[in-house]
This record gives sequence, C-alpha cells and structure tokens, in this order.
Amino acid sequence: MADSAMARTATIERTTAETRIELKLDLDSSNPAQIDTSIGFMDHMLTLMSRHGMFSLAVQASGDTRVDDHHTVEDLGICAGEALRQALGDKAGIHRYGSTSIPMHESLVRVDLDFSGRPHLVYRVELPKAKVGTFDVELVEEFLVGMCNHAGINLHVNLEYGTNLHHIIEAIFKALGRALGQAVALDPRVKGVMSTKGRLE
Repeated sequence: MADSAMARTATIERTTAETRIELKLDLDSSNPAQIDTSIGFMDHMLTLMSRHGMFSLAVQASGDTRVDDHHTVEDLGICAGEALRQALGDKAGIHRYGSTSIPMHESLVRVDLDFSGRPHLVYRVELPKAKVGTFDVELVEEFLVGMCNHAGINLHVNLEYGTNLHHIIEAIFKALGRALGQAVALDPRVKGVMSTKGRLE
C-alpha cells in the first residue's frame, strides 16, 4: 500500500551481508534526486531516470564493491521495484502503460512498459562484455531484472541502433524514466484500475 490514501510515496530499507540500501520515492514530487550508491555511474543513471520521469528519488547505498558492483546494482533494482509497488498501492487511476523513444547522439533506444502486475523483461540490447569507466555494462540488465520482478512490470527495452556504450545506457535510463512517468501518471478519466478485470496483479 502507499503511505497514505493521497501520498504516493515509499521508503525501502534493505540490508544483507552484501549491501545496505535506503531508497525513498515520491511519485508526485519533482524535487531533485539525491543519489549516493557508491557507484558513480549508477548515481548518474538513477539521477537521469528520476529527472526524466519527473519523480523524486533519494538513495543511500553501500555494498561490497571491493568485489565488484554486481550485488549493489542488483539490490538497487530490487529496492526500486519494491518502492514502485509500494507507492502505487492498488494502481487505481494510473495510465498503466508507458512508451517512449530517446535519442542520444548516434543511439536510439525504445522502452515500453506495463504495470500489469506480471513481471517480464525483454532486453534486446546487444552490447559487448565491456565497461564504461569501471562499470560493467551487463549490470544494466541485472538492475532491470530486479526492478521488473519486484514492481510487477512487463518491460521491453530495445536498442534500435547505436555504438557508444555510454550513450546507449544513458538513453536506456532516460527512456525508462520517461516511460515510468507516463505509466504512473494519474488520469481522472480512469475509474479504478485500467483493466477490464478490475485489478492489476
């Protein structure tokens, strides 16, 4: 459930032997993101997602990055998904779907998503096993898997074309933010949930 009948907010705290994360989400605030994940590249990507989704996101995270970034990025996805699920409650009044294409220099990425309650990720982004700075690009998919599974999102991410790894990943997170913003937006024409079944799960 959301924190109240009016506030579409969530606070998630997750502590394991590998990571410690506190994440706060407010779907109806556009306050600047406050992100410190201990992974500079993820700080940048989550800030972009928040800004282009027009929702407020605050994250404080630490993890076993001396090993690598995998556990922290995966758990950030889990926490983001749990926060979306909590903030949306029964999803009454939301658009439910979001779709957008984002160009970033030579790259073009399309993201389509549905808050159906039935998680599924299609990730058609063929990238080499490489790094942007110290960040493993394959961890983008790990973040999205965690978010989808815990938010109950059907998410399709398609790289139309592109060559620069930073541009491609930046376009993914900008498009993800924009599509999330569309999907969670409230519409007074929607009575209950946007489903003929009467529920989204």
